[in-house]
Amino acid sequence: MINLPENELDFGIAGSEPTMLGQPNFWRRALKSLMHDGVALASVAFIVLLVIVAVFAPWISPYNPVQQFANGLSPVGAPVGPGSHFLLGTDSAARDVLSRLIYGARVSLLVGVVATSLASAIGVVVGAIAGYAGGIVESVLMRLTDMVLSFPILLFCVALIAVTGPSTRNVVLVIAFAYWTYLARVVRGQVLSLKEREFVTAARTLGVGHIKIIRKHILPHLMPTIIVYATLGIATSILLEASLSFLGIGVPLPQASWGEMISEGQQYFQSAPWLLIAPGVALILTVLAFNLAGDWLTDLLDPATREGR
Repeated sequence: MINLPENELDFGIAGSEPTMLGQPNFWRRALKSLMHDGVALASVAFIVLLVIVAVFAPWISPYNPVQQFANGLSPVGAPVGPGSHFLLGTDSAARDVLSRLIYGARVSLLVGVVATSLASAIGVVVGAIAGYAGGIVESVLMRLTDMVLSFPILLFCVALIAVTGPSTRNVVLVIAFAYWTYLARVVRGQVLSLKEREFVTAARTLGVGHIKIIRKHILPHLMPTIIVYATLGIATSILLEASLSFLGIGVPLPQASWGEMISEGQQYFQSAPWLLIAPGVALILTVLAFNLAGDWLTDLLDPATREGR
């Protein structure tokens, strides 16, 4: 039997490709690519700004998002327009729109990041087991995946929320349960290819356990796919949360949500357009930023693109 050093077994049998994220020049190349791509730079900068706003919302927000002001409505009971006291005006309940917009960013990012993380974890586990085990295990897991995929994702989420009840926790769990299938199919296809590679065969010959093979020798090669999926998935999760809140079955009131703000704003589109424009623009820019950042990561982590540079 060939004896290999323990550290070689930990980081990949000879012949395996090094994990891209572990390469010394990866972050330097990523920064250089970002500096030469104005669209990607603007997208990443917007995401960083959004995270800062969400994290420090209690200190950035001018008012409590659920506070109702005596001067928040006009003499006829209509929302007050943007001005020095309320920078983005007030809503029909005399609450500050800017404060609710800031706290809405916190809700959107929380749901987007947590739901996508859970969906990614489920997708990776199901796809890796199906691709590596094969046989009846693969058939059962892939048929389950196909069954979930057969439902329109929004209608599937609406049906699950109708059963579980609207709450932030349930929205996160429902989105995660509905969105893991896409990554599972991609991971399964990659694992089918990776498990036949020489370094996996060598590890199996040396008696390395199946779990360790997946964790040490297969999973690192899946990281670029997982990262790109997670970035794009956050945008989808944010849109799903906004859609559910727009329908009135998402994040419960009086918690601020961009979807709920858009739903309310459409009733005042002519008399108080800021109620619709402010959350609509915030939602569009956020989803666009994550999608553009995902496109940049796809190019950055794509082997063909790297070879051409």
